[in-house]
Amino acid sequence: MPQPFVLPDFYTPYPARLNPHVEEARAHSSRWAREMGMLEGSGIWEQSDLDAHDYGLLCAYTHPDCDGPALSLVTDWYVWVFFFDDHFLECFKRTQDRAGGKAYLDRLPAFMPMDPAAGTPEPTNPVEAGLKDLWARTVPSMSAGWRARFAENTEHLLNESLWELSNINIGRVPNPVEYVEMRRKVGGAPWSAGLVEYAAGAEVPDAVADSRPLRVLRDAFSDAVHLRNDLFSYERETRDEGELSNGVLVLEHFLQCSTQDAAEAVNDLLTSRLQQFENTALTELPALCVEYGLPPEQCAAVAAYVKGLQDWQSGGHEWHMRSSRYMNGAGDGSGSGQLFLGSTGLGSTALGWTGLRPTGPGTSAADVRLTTPRAEASRRRTFTHTPFQRVGPSRLPDFEMPFTPGLSPHVDEARAHVLEWAERTGMLQPQPGVPGSDIWDADRLAGFDFPLCAAGLDPDATPEELNLASCWLTWGTYGDDYYPVVFGAPRDLAGAKVTTERLKLLMPVDDGAVPGEAPLTALERGLADLWARTAGPMAQGDRRVFRQAVDTMIDSWLWELANQAQNRIPDPVDYLEMRRSTFGSDMTMSLCRLRSGHSVPNEVYRSGTVRALENSAADYACLLNDCFSYQKEIEAEGEVHNAILVVQNFFDCDYAAGLRVVDDLMRGRMSQFQHIVAQELPVVCEDFELDDEQRAGLDAYVRDLENWLSGILVWHRDCRRYREEDLHRPFAVPEPRGIGTSAVRLAAAVRDAYAGV
Repeated sequence: MPQPFVLPDFYTPYPARLNPHVEEARAHSSRWAREMGMLEGSGIWEQSDLDAHDYGLLCAYTHPDCDGPALSLVTDWYVWVFFFDDHFLECFKRTQDRAGGKAYLDRLPAFMPMDPAAGTPEPTNPVEAGLKDLWARTVPSMSAGWRARFAENTEHLLNESLWELSNINIGRVPNPVEYVEMRRKVGGAPWSAGLVEYAAGAEVPDAVADSRPLRVLRDAFSDAVHLRNDLFSYERETRDEGELSNGVLVLEHFLQCSTQDAAEAVNDLLTSRLQQFENTALTELPALCVEYGLPPEQCAAVAAYVKGLQDWQSGGHEWHMRSSRYMNGAGDGSGSGQLFLGSTGLGSTALGWTGLRPTGPGTSAADVRLTTPRAEASRRRTFTHTPFQRVGPSRLPDFEMPFTPGLSPHVDEARAHVLEWAERTGMLQPQPGVPGSDIWDADRLAGFDFPLCAAGLDPDATPEELNLASCWLTWGTYGDDYYPVVFGAPRDLAGAKVTTERLKLLMPVDDGAVPGEAPLTALERGLADLWARTAGPMAQGDRRVFRQAVDTMIDSWLWELANQAQNRIPDPVDYLEMRRSTFGSDMTMSLCRLRSGHSVPNEVYRSGTVRALENSAADYACLLNDCFSYQKEIEAEGEVHNAILVVQNFFDCDYAAGLRVVDDLMRGRMSQFQHIVAQELPVVCEDFELDDEQRAGLDAYVRDLENWLSGILVWHRDCRRYREEDLHRPFAVPEPRGIGTSAVRLAAAVRDAYAGV
């Protein structure tokens, strides 16, 4: 049977290298697998299977610089994880035994105790035996922080296999955003990133491990690894395993295109994620090290970690080109080497030759074609967008909204309160000494009608609750408008950072604590007032959760400014994930969670199912906003942060095509929301053994999210913020100055010239 598609032209910016201890790792892993019971008699593998898969070669490519014992241990980990994947497939996926699969998975965390001296259960199968042995051999040389991160990623990798099994059970192909999120967990690349820290001897400092730059590096690395694997494994997974969780299949289904076109689109996304990795490493990581004052040895560890992730990308690609486990072109295992440039470290006698092109282990470093025309065309589009283009009225799709909107009867009272509050805090006047800060007046704010939004989000709110929610929406939107005008146009990223840190000082979390600074501006006065009114009555734990949600939103404004300074259209995945923060989704949803009380256990809110529910709702709302605000942001504000523009850039398509993709994605996210409520939340209730009160609390939270979605649509349709006639009074943007801003001034002049046409 022919291959389902021709492998695309890959962007491979980092040449692969081979660890000289490869034979040692191969021999060791073979002995170890037999000792753990993974070979003859397991019903899963024979020795020939292990030899053909060649995990020693995989690890020698992905960890080219570690010593022999470290390479052998890492290889054992990969033998274990691939054996688990095949074992779970045979025992539970093929039989569609979810209950048995859950019981099997629930035992595995017990074999990863945080205290190495703690005991573990007696293993009952090769997976348990292998995990017990590997954990005991690995953790003594790693910190407690690494152990916690690696154990969590291992549990994600194991437990999310149930998600795949559930989708197979109902014959459901996930939507692209859902797929990327879940693939990170079940695909194991974040787990692989943890082993990079071990093999490279480069632990990420705990102080920055959860920061945005490190998180984005891990996520971009993971997505690229998984998307590459999807291209190579499509044939095996779809024809042999009945798998529905494959990126090529997901895009084939979503875009309604041929398998070849879907494969090209997956490869484009893989390229975009690699370029996101590069941009983050070069533009965000150095500043992070300076900001946290990391000592030289920790900066060196972070750099070594980044290099280790790069080595994994190139080595993983080379292994996929050779392993019998995957579809790889002609199937000759010849790798990707093209032109011999010098010694590979193995000696010329180890090399095969095809004309002037060497083949054999380690020769991909001789490949001088590290990029592709398609990859560079995409990179060029990303940085050459012309702002303030005339795009005409925003076109609105026929939005799918299955939930009936409600409206609080106290909306008019809240409207009066918001206008008085904004005047009192100074939001309707220019800020002294701050050019361009005269962004709102009373008429503009009244047209925005944030109380209408709040009244739809919570139809049952008391007058006091509605006033407070309306003020939060007002403050968040004021800040979102203020940052790009006051800091973005003059490229004052340092000033924005100082302002953001001052805002955080106004939100103390300890009982009885007072703000660390006196508020000086309207933005600060508004937040100080809202924090006292909202967080004061909260328990300290709830206050900390809500503070984190606000921090996430205001930090995301800095991300937008950084892209604005680079004139960079964001990568699609990074955009969607950051858009939830810039939209304030987590902040408003956290208020919903707190309003539902504490009947629902926190571990339920932290579960993958509830997080997927929240993310699907947030993405629908964010994409809806982007549809309404397209003309406002692209034509009037010169923005690069709009989903339709991001799609246009990624697919190199026009506005109409970009809007169709966004509309389809919205429908996919709404369908996912409804699917989770109907099919997955009942399973969560059973898995966590929730009682009637807890189930009622979870049902109330779902209703809050439904109100959140329907209320946002009503507000967008009825407010005066996005209509073409509302755009004729642009913000007072100060003229940008400094290196690289002449193009922006020219674009603004062109915009102004067209404004009179």
